[in-house]
Amino acid sequence: MAVYLNDDLEDLEDDYVDFDGFGVSGSGGGDPSNPNKHKNDTSAAEYRNGKDMQGIPWERLKYSRDQYREMRLKQYKNYENLSRSHEGLDMECKQVERNDKFYDFCFNTRLVKSTVVHFQLRNLVWATSKHDVYTTQNNSVVHWSSLLQRGKEVLNVAGQVVPNQEGHGARTLPRVQISTLAVKNNLIVAGGFRGELIFKYVDKPGVAFCTNVADNKNSITNAVDVYESPNGATRVTAANNDSAVKTFDAERCSLLGRFTFPWSVNNTSVSPDGKLLAVLGDSSDCMIADAQSGQEIATLKGHLDYSFSPAWHPGGHVLATGNQDTTCRLWDMRNLSASFAVLKGWMGAVRGLRFSSDGQFLAMAEAADFVHVYDTRACYTTVQEIDLFGEIAGVAFSPDTDGLFVGVADRTYGSLLEFSRRRWCSYLDSYL
Repeated sequence: MAVYLNDDLEDLEDDYVDFDGFGVSGSGGGDPSNPNKHKNDTSAAEYRNGKDMQGIPWERLKYSRDQYREMRLKQYKNYENLSRSHEGLDMECKQVERNDKFYDFCFNTRLVKSTVVHFQLRNLVWATSKHDVYTTQNNSVVHWSSLLQRGKEVLNVAGQVVPNQEGHGARTLPRVQISTLAVKNNLIVAGGFRGELIFKYVDKPGVAFCTNVADNKNSITNAVDVYESPNGATRVTAANNDSAVKTFDAERCSLLGRFTFPWSVNNTSVSPDGKLLAVLGDSSDCMIADAQSGQEIATLKGHLDYSFSPAWHPGGHVLATGNQDTTCRLWDMRNLSASFAVLKGWMGAVRGLRFSSDGQFLAMAEAADFVHVYDTRACYTTVQEIDLFGEIAGVAFSPDTDGLFVGVADRTYGSLLEFSRRRWCSYLDSYL
């Protein structure tokens, strides 16, 4: 379950900021040299000079950072749906070197605070370039420009949502709580807590399409995915608690197919060639299905609890699955008899997985506090660990792999963290 940091960390009252806009801080909170930077934001230079990455004032709290980390590791309780023995699981897990560094801290802003509606659903951060990041904040989707260090609301669903286009089942929706998000190119797709589905184009006003895709209006939209079909058309999938996956044509806003499964579907992901569909749900097993027909091709066995996060390597031969048993399993599509590697987190469920577009890195986000970045070319044996505090709303690489973004959902310390990939000339970044 989500645990907010300020349940434990008692900050001084004047450090709490009630933000009154996206990218515009409250009065008196800014930096005169940079009007878009809030006093609690952290730059790379400030971090090197000793400021906490998240702006947490440890010197004024009752715990040091090390003390609080030790306490979290001991006391954090991972949520499980299935109580199964984990005996022998550690022996299965790959032994790794944890001191590598592939991405350097760049910037942290508290002007963007991701909002998690359902504690098991964390696919809420997306990057369309190293300067353009999208996440959810309350009843909005917001865009953060890391170049301008400024945010902007791009979709507001706090009131009535009216579609601009006619499509299969298009209808006006009342206020929507955004439960899941996907952004690709200029298309934003949002799912809602009561089965809603919303299409919004970044470069066009209004909402292109919205409907309710669940048979039961209380059936949450757990995940949405935007992908390219083998013929080049843009497709959208929506997975719900009604045990169904629906596929839409994004341009025509038309329903193309509806596939049902034996359990509630928590997440899906289509392979890079558009032919295979990974289906994860309220089962310890994961399924590979035909993306066109929904026909089951294979069942993946090995996890101990429900799975919530899939990711395909861009080469198409490897699938990663994240589970509440605190592991990520890696599967070779050419031999599905067993996973070929098991990666383990420190304390919580693996709720977010993303491969970089060049296939070199896999980012594995736990429910809270840790993001692990594995080097795939080293057979996942070397890893960078990003150690933070707070519930993780999502993780995303930029398409050029230069940027890595982590959304933190917390009432006080919620923020968006930005990291930049190390290059041979990365020493130049230290002057920024």
